[in-house]
Amino acid sequence: MLSTALRNVLAHKARLLMTVLAVCLGVAFVSGALVFADSTADAYRAAATRDFADTAVRVTASRPDALTDALARKLADVPGVAAVRPSADGSTTVNAADGTPLRVHPGSNLGAAYLPGKDGKDPRHPLADGRAPTGSDEIAVDRGTAAAGHFHLGDTITLATDGPAMTKRLVGIVTTGDTRVSAAGTLVLFDRATAQQLFAAPGHYTGIDLAAAPGVSQYALAQQVTAELPAGAEATTGQALADQQAVYVGTLTRGYAKLPLVFAAVALFIGSFLIINTFTMLVARRTREIALLRAIGATRRQVVRSLLTEALLVGLAASAAGFVAGLGIAKALPGLLSSDLPTGALVIGPRPVAAAVLVGVGVTVLAAWLPARRAARIAPIEALRAAEQPASRSRLRPLAGAALLAVGAGQLTYLAATAKDAAQDNLNTGVLGCGLLVVGLIAVAPVLVSPVLRLVGRCTRRSGIVGRLARQNALRDPRRTAATAATLLISTALVTGLAVIGDSTGRTLADQAAAGLGADYVISTNAIMSGIDPAAVQRVAHTPGVRTASAVADSTLVIGGSVRTVSGIDPDTVHDVMKLDFLSGSAKDLGPGRIALSAGIAKGAGLTTGSRVNARIGRAQGFTEYTVVGVYQDNPAAHDVLASRGEVQQKSRLQGSVQRILVRADGAGEHDLRTAVGSNPLLKVQDRAGLVHEAGGTVSNLLTLMYGLLGLGAVISALGIVNTVAMSVTERSREIGVLRAIGMDRAGIRRTIRLEALTVAAFGTLLGLVGGLFSAWALSALANGAIKQYTLTLPWGTLLLVCLTSLAIGVAAAAVPARRAAALSPLEAVADA
Repeated sequence: MLSTALRNVLAHKARLLMTVLAVCLGVAFVSGALVFADSTADAYRAAATRDFADTAVRVTASRPDALTDALARKLADVPGVAAVRPSADGSTTVNAADGTPLRVHPGSNLGAAYLPGKDGKDPRHPLADGRAPTGSDEIAVDRGTAAAGHFHLGDTITLATDGPAMTKRLVGIVTTGDTRVSAAGTLVLFDRATAQQLFAAPGHYTGIDLAAAPGVSQYALAQQVTAELPAGAEATTGQALADQQAVYVGTLTRGYAKLPLVFAAVALFIGSFLIINTFTMLVARRTREIALLRAIGATRRQVVRSLLTEALLVGLAASAAGFVAGLGIAKALPGLLSSDLPTGALVIGPRPVAAAVLVGVGVTVLAAWLPARRAARIAPIEALRAAEQPASRSRLRPLAGAALLAVGAGQLTYLAATAKDAAQDNLNTGVLGCGLLVVGLIAVAPVLVSPVLRLVGRCTRRSGIVGRLARQNALRDPRRTAATAATLLISTALVTGLAVIGDSTGRTLADQAAAGLGADYVISTNAIMSGIDPAAVQRVAHTPGVRTASAVADSTLVIGGSVRTVSGIDPDTVHDVMKLDFLSGSAKDLGPGRIALSAGIAKGAGLTTGSRVNARIGRAQGFTEYTVVGVYQDNPAAHDVLASRGEVQQKSRLQGSVQRILVRADGAGEHDLRTAVGSNPLLKVQDRAGLVHEAGGTVSNLLTLMYGLLGLGAVISALGIVNTVAMSVTERSREIGVLRAIGMDRAGIRRTIRLEALTVAAFGTLLGLVGGLFSAWALSALANGAIKQYTLTLPWGTLLLVCLTSLAIGVAAAAVPARRAAALSPLEAVADA
């Protein structure tokens, strides 16, 4: 039987090719998603990780004047210290040659001092070209930054640390082993004095790294160093720093590791249906062959083992090919998705390899085992006598499917009626309900084939006998039709649901970004802990073509036990740049000790105009009693609370600063405003369209990632239709020959096959649309709790595109089988047993 299995594999290479391709794509989808997840998480980890491998102890200080050259020399004499490396570093953002901020990633835009040793070289930053910076107007950058920014030696570069923009001349290009820089970050090196002035204080450092002599433990060295430190300085072991960093990086990258796993599960789900359907048809075609083996003495167990051996060989070959293809998918995905992702090498861990074997071998063997057992139970004489075995129908499957469908739909309906927010429990309930709904649809699909296809058949009546034949061929085996449509059902449901939720979320965020804003441009910082240079505010106000430039100071406000965002405004100019809809009171009444609340905050705290409340702004030590002088409709531009700008600036953590400039322009453009703020890379200059795009940017990027991964699911669906139609053509060779013999031409045969595939695709698309739209409606309750004023909208253009794409997949998948069917010779087809 082993010999028979091997010969079957070799003798039917063409027949098994589609099976190999099905398994290969399933493996590629799963392993590629896992490698992409691991590689992306590793790249983000590298972008946020500082290497502490050669640091035994790091000395830091709360006082900027504690770390000096004298202290560095003193620590060098501590027993057990092998080397001392002081550092003066911080954050530095650079403009590219075209004036736009370059490779901005949190924690990856570094600035540091070039600190040469006795040989005149800094071992941490080897020079690749040029020389080290020696004056306050000179810098060096790493090789990656130079290439990305199109910088050359001698160029003038605009950069900023935490204040006004500066211009420096590039005199050197270095290499670095810092993974934060190599993973799409930037590095700018200054001379010692300039770096100390920017990041610490003149003559002082931000940290001192110590290397331990051989045999000296980090803990023991830290204890010895601590005894020599002045007040305000502390010593931390390199291991403790690495542990702290690991917790931070793990939190940062957790989402990037989980998201592709969802699609790996979807891939396994879709691929499993395709593989099982393919093997079911393969075994059904070989019923007579199996019966002949039984007739000459093979036992049922031997027949099953023979088929499982074939499946094992197919699975091993397809797993290897699929894993290699998955690496290509993982490598190509970042570029195809156009996501601003850190770069890095592919990470091939044990999970993708195990998944490849599980999907390729495990699922394939399981897919072959179920139909093999059914075929082996057929009596030899019955299998030899029957021209075609009727498809068995299970009464349990539709009942189980109807139960799952009812539970899933009921769970989603209950969620839509009761859920008030996107809490984890509600999210888990929603995901489970969607899963049960889709599985229920797949289980009851064979029962729905007849009524749905008869409805679809009305659209093909104009095709005459060709359309009727196509519909009857699809109705001949409802289980096979349903199994073929299952992959397209899953893909359509997922894309439909994501499209509806994504479009609704994007529109809501876009409306919120533009609502309440009367300004034409917004100049802003990236965080409330950084500010805009006061001189820049004046330059913007005096720029030709600017009608109003109203500065806003943003800070935090603790009220009612919650931390909110307060906007310090100028009551005299705010109505020219914000669309404030006061339900009671007025912005004119703002002043010291007087605030206005958004309607949502006021309702949650039970406050109205005239109420008094204790609150704390920014760095204020104690609570102050404030009078509520107005309640306004929720407004993203105004944030949660409004106060006078002077009071917010006085109590803000960055005293006297402003974080936004709202500009009404009568001719001034983005270039004019960026020039007015000195082309500072720390500042964003956005018009209304830019704000809307940024508000929907996160959702857009997430949907792009999802569509990219689910696009591979569409490829698997197309392959499933190709498989089914191709095998159906082979099974109906005699039927096709008879049709040709009684006068149907080749074009008619091709139309029949294409219409059959189109009918199956329409069935899967229709069920997928129903499942996707219902799930999106139910989950809108979660989105409404997470995003204020969320409104469910149907993206008709996208839904039409989904339908047309799904139907096009069916037509395209039938092209080759239809051509092969039309090429059959009538006499040979009729004579074929």
